[in-house]
Order: sequence, then C-alpha cells, then structure tokens
Amino acid sequence: MEAIKHVIVGTAGHIDHGKSSLVEALTGTNPDRLEEEKRRGITLDLGFAFLELDGVRLGLVDVPGHERFVRNMLAGAGGIDLVLLVIAADEGSKPQTREHFEICRLLGIPRGIIAITKSDLADSDSLGLVRLEIEEFVRGSFLDGAPIVAVSARSGAGLDELKNVLRRAAQAVAAKDATQNFRLPIDRSFAMKGFGTVVTGTLISGAVKVEDEVELYPARKRLRVRGLHSGGKQIERAVAGQRTAVNLAGIEHEEITRGMVLAPAGLFEATQRVDARVTLLDSAPPLKNRARVHFHQGTAEAIAEVILLNDGGGEVAAGGSVFAQLRLDQPLLLLPGDRFVLRRFSPVVTIGGGTVLDARAPRHKRLDATVAPFLVVMENGKREEILGALVEAVPRGLTLAEILARTGWIDSETRAASEKLAAAKRVRILGSAPIVVAPAQAVTDCAVAIRKAVETFHGANPLSPGIPKPELRARAGRARAEIFEAALGDLVAARAVVTAGDLVSQAGREITLSTEETRAKELIEREFESAGLTVPGLAGVLAKLPVDAARAQKILQILLREKVLVKISSDLVFHRSTLQRLREMLAKYRKERGARLPITAFKELTGITRKYAIPLLEHLDREQVTRRAGDERVIL
Repeated sequence: MEAIKHVIVGTAGHIDHGKSSLVEALTGTNPDRLEEEKRRGITLDLGFAFLELDGVRLGLVDVPGHERFVRNMLAGAGGIDLVLLVIAADEGSKPQTREHFEICRLLGIPRGIIAITKSDLADSDSLGLVRLEIEEFVRGSFLDGAPIVAVSARSGAGLDELKNVLRRAAQAVAAKDATQNFRLPIDRSFAMKGFGTVVTGTLISGAVKVEDEVELYPARKRLRVRGLHSGGKQIERAVAGQRTAVNLAGIEHEEITRGMVLAPAGLFEATQRVDARVTLLDSAPPLKNRARVHFHQGTAEAIAEVILLNDGGGEVAAGGSVFAQLRLDQPLLLLPGDRFVLRRFSPVVTIGGGTVLDARAPRHKRLDATVAPFLVVMENGKREEILGALVEAVPRGLTLAEILARTGWIDSETRAASEKLAAAKRVRILGSAPIVVAPAQAVTDCAVAIRKAVETFHGANPLSPGIPKPELRARAGRARAEIFEAALGDLVAARAVVTAGDLVSQAGREITLSTEETRAKELIEREFESAGLTVPGLAGVLAKLPVDAARAQKILQILLREKVLVKISSDLVFHRSTLQRLREMLAKYRKERGARLPITAFKELTGITRKYAIPLLEHLDREQVTRRAGDERVIL
C-alpha cells in the first residue's frame, strides 16, 4: 500500500476575511474549537482540519488574524509547507494581511495559493481589481505567480477549483525525511478523560512510534508515548508533516506549556544563546545593538537581546541583514536551520526574522575577526565543511554525541562527514566509545608538546628511565585523553619515543652515569651480592654511597629495573644471584628429601632467621617456586 503524503497548509490573512469559513467549506470541519471563538466569530487560538485529495492528506492549520493573537499565528506557522493566503473580495489586503504575509516570508515557506474569499459580495469588475491589487502586492515574493482563486464559502463557488489547485500544489511539495531526528513543537496540552495528558503539534521532522521513550525539552523529563492520533484516527506511527496528538505517560498536562518540544531522549540540549542571520523588513525601524525583541520560533516565544556582530556596530537599517547573537531569557530547543521571527519589544509589531546558524554559540569578544568567517561556513557550507569549522573551533575535539546535539544531524550523516574530513587530513577520528572527532592540528600540536616535555624531563632527570604518562599528559598541556593517546601513538610509530608500561622515554636513549654514580652502582650491587640471604637495610647501604640521597635512590631504581636487585618487600632487597642459588638449593632439597618444606626446615637449610624466612617464602609463593599448605610449603 502506497504511503500517504502529509502536507501542512496554513491559512493566513486579516481578521474576518473568512479563513475559518473557508476551511470549514473545504473540509466539513469547523476549526474554531473554543466556545468563545464560535460566539465571537473569530479564531483566537489554533484550529485544525483535514482534507484528503488523491493520496495527499492536507492538515489545514487555521491561524488567528486578530493583532492581539499574532503570537498564536506564529505558533501555527511552524512546519507549514504551503500557505493559503486569504483576502476578502470586499476589503482587499489589510494590515494583518501584510503582517501574516511577511511572517510567511521570514519563515521561508516555499509556496502558496491565494484565495479571494467572499466572492459573492463583489461583481466581476471588482474581483478583477482585487486580483490586480493582489498581484502587485505579492510581486517579487514567493507568491509571485501563485494561483489566485475566487471562492465563496457561502455559495460554494470556486471550491472545486481551489481543491484542484491545492492538490497540485501539495503534490509539488517535497516529501519530508522520516529518518531524521524527530521534533514535535507543542502548541497545546490538555487532559483527556481515560487517557491522561495529551499534547498536539506538527511533527516537523522524523517519526515517533507508540511506546517510544521521548524527552520533553527544555524540562528534561523523559516520558513514554502511550498513544498517537492524527486526523481523529488512532495510529501506531506518526511521520514528519503530520498534525499529531501524543498521549504521554509520566507527566501531568499542567506541567507542559506551548513552546516545549518533544524529541529523542538524551539527544539534544536546550540553549539560551544562538548565533543567527537576522534580516529586517523594509518597513522595520533600525535595529540597535543590544535591543530587546520578542523571539518566535516554532511554537516557542522568548525575549531576546540582540548582539550585533557586524563591523558597523551600532544598528542595522531597514531591509538590512547581519550576523547577530541572540541571548534568550529562557532555554529553548533550537537547532541550526531553524527559522524565526522577531517582533519589536514595544510596540509589538513584526520587524524581521532569520535563521539559527549555531545553537550552542559561545560569547564573542566585540568585533572578533574569526566569528564572521565561521558563521559564513555555518550558513552556506556543505555538511563536511560545517563539521570541519565546528571541530576546528573546539581544539579539544567533539564527541559524536556532542556533534549530534549541536547540529541535529543523524548518526550516519555525522560519520560520513567525519570520514570525508579524515580522508582530507583535516580531522582525526579517535577512540571507540565515545568516538571523538578532533582537529588533525590538535593531535600534531600535542605530539610536539609531548616530545618537548619528554626531552625536558630527561634533561632534569638523567637517571630516570622515563616519565609516567599521567605526568607527561599534564606537562603536555592536559590534552583530551584521546588526543594525547593518538599523539603518543604517532610518536611511537615514528620511533621518536618508546613506552615501557606507564613510562615514556626518548627512543634510543641510554642512561649515562658519571664516574661517581658508576662507583655508587657498583657498591650497591657488591653490598647485596656479598650479603647473601642476610641482606642489610636499604637506608644504611644508600647512606654510605659517594652521591646524594636523591641520586642514590635513582641508582637503586636502575638496579631494580635491570633486575640485578629484586625487592621482595618494602625494606628487603636481594641480589638476583642469591635468589637463583636459593632456587637451586630448594630443587636439591626436593630431590633428596621430598617436596614438603616446614618453616623450621627452611630456616635450617638457609641459616636465616624468621625476619628473612617469612618474606622470602612469600616471595617464592608469588614466583610459584613454592605453594603454602597450612604451616608448611610444598616445593613445586
């Protein structure tokens, strides 16, 4: 069965120009759902109706026309594929007609249809004049050349022609990609008896299924989808472009407000600071730096402070376009590419709009020369160019999850872009869980810092075999662990450094001892070799050496690393030849007297006291030369 295409059609136009009556005439559904709306004859909030035309399901969003309720119009405009601009034959275009039209332009709605309503109230000459006025009104806009259909909701005239025009226009709308991350901006929340909390909205991307775990942003509450409805029918899965009602488990409807968004759990983060392209209407007053405005995106509304990022500084003139940072008074879920509308703080009129470019923008220094080139890439670049700019702006690198949250891309898109950049040697893909995409230059810089730190360490510690990795990472600038390991791996592969366990040293480096250090090393070795199994205390041996205490300790460590000496406890060190003779002694004992070895027999055999016997036996157990069996040992 062929899938039904879902297209959202939004009505726009002046109050009382017949939008709701036209929707009811087309669909048989009165979109005025509130008693006050029906009583007053105007739409105060969003109304919805549905119309199926040859495999295309149209969701008609009837938005308010009264100035007081333009914010509701803005809430309904999100996700619109096609606008139905309504202009009454007896009045022509009016102030709200122009404002709704400008809002549709600012939101980037790609196409539309114009309906001349109340055609039964005008003669043919008057309709001709209205048509000419409309053509002039929309010239040069996205509605230039759009179909203009005269209709009458009262008599039914022109309705069939309008349905045909709607069908053709809807078929030309590009199908939405249900594989993208789903987002549903909420425009209503209410309780339904027997179901609980229900929210409605237009699914602007992706898909959602019954029993999915979702998250409510910015509240960061994880919820379960109990049920889905669209067009009055229960469905198992909703896809992009559908008007959708979602029955949610785990929350009361009073906790949810218009402007919140349902999206995948744990994927995104709300933001209060975005970089954007802002464009003013030709009719707008100049926009001053740090001006406060009303910000509308999707179903959300906030107050924003506009920080201009242009060289001119002070203000943007009518019709101008500029990069700006918008600082919001509350967190919203925003992603790059989201279109928004700006309205003047007071008086409240539409002055412009724009597109989000960076939804996780840092604070910028005034006239930072790197900002504009970065935002140009964010605005116009291909996906790999955008990812390259993001990663290069964050030298510590970004995890896959951080990239997804910042861009809104899906996993496969991010991996493909990362691989292209890696092939071009702009980034390195590091680690596995999580994957980190880091600038190639960051790995190179870290390798340079590591080499310098190792060289400096050896200069200051000539008797040390190498520097421990944690200390090296700290000395090399505390790079991200994945970057540090990649840089270290590059140096090992290039044979510039070597690693031994946790120690890193210069390749080919040998410890060179001075004459007195060589003499001290010989003295330590001779002292322990001649002592046999009754070894002296470490402190006493080191105190007699012709070098200072620090060098004495380092020379001791050299002997231990070379396994000339073996430390079997915190204060007992033996020469390796002594321990080898002990093994031979035990092997002979086993051959002559059997494997059982009481502690008293061991003491007699070796001629040592308990002070030495117990630590030596524990060492032999660890070396699997003996095995403890009660109070005895078994020689293996």
